[in-house]
Amino acid sequence: MNWIELRALNNLYSNGDVKINDTLAKSGEINYLINSLRILERTHNKLFVLEGFTELYEKDYLEKYHRYETFLSDNELLKPQLRFEESDIQILIGIKEDMDNGNLEPLREQIIKNEATVRIVSLMFFKNEKYLLGKDALINAVKLLLNIDELADDKDLQYKYVLECNNPTCIVLCENIDFLKRPTLARANNIELWYAGGKNVTKLDYADTRGLPIYYSCDWDYDGLFIIYPLVKEKIPNIELLTPNGTPKGIVETEHNSKWENIKDRNINSLLTPIQLDIMNELIKLDQWIIEESNNLIDMVNR
Repeated sequence: MNWIELRALNNLYSNGDVKINDTLAKSGEINYLINSLRILERTHNKLFVLEGFTELYEKDYLEKYHRYETFLSDNELLKPQLRFEESDIQILIGIKEDMDNGNLEPLREQIIKNEATVRIVSLMFFKNEKYLLGKDALINAVKLLLNIDELADDKDLQYKYVLECNNPTCIVLCENIDFLKRPTLARANNIELWYAGGKNVTKLDYADTRGLPIYYSCDWDYDGLFIIYPLVKEKIPNIELLTPNGTPKGIVETEHNSKWENIKDRNINSLLTPIQLDIMNELIKLDQWIIEESNNLIDMVNR
């Protein structure tokens, strides 16, 4: 859902009816409430509430709507033309929370120092380097929350991002940015974190591990194991894959895009330990994956 749909549902809750626009007419959520749950009714130009809508709205929508509205209003993002997706708002809230508690300060400094592009920041927070392209309002919201004046608009992806610590005993290269947004634990355990940006591993040609052991942390899915890790291993032959300890999630239920396919065309058995092979084969069998940030980083490294 986007903000237009969320606002319309709140207006229905408050007023009992709302005018239909093109977004609402095409809304999968609203059509589900009309056709499947039958708690909304549609005429040619309006939506009306039916019995059961109020109870469902208070149960499933009301609290999060107030949370989103308060956040957007407090940060001067609540504008009439706002079309943010609900997932965008959730990410923005996460950025704000991480900025307020200081977790993002080291990363923010590197974004400024490295003159990060829109694509890099998009990859960091939205896990897709093209997601922010053309979305000026969302880009401006990210800059506002990060307290950054400008982002570069070229396509240079040659910087890696490093969360430094005193007296590092090892390096962990992360597929995703999440662990770098929580610096306290890694620094307390003398772990230096690197982030190169998923498949963008060309920059690792110039990586200097300074003689430190280096490990790889990733999503345990098709892309993470069969595509990205072998590329990383080519660049840094002595890197070792960390064994996950997070709880597996269903690929279908989480609407995950990296599916176990073409497994027979790619053999990575030589890159995994027997225990890791068992975990991977079980994930494939059950059509599950393990999200990188669901793992306990310290336990993975200690193991």
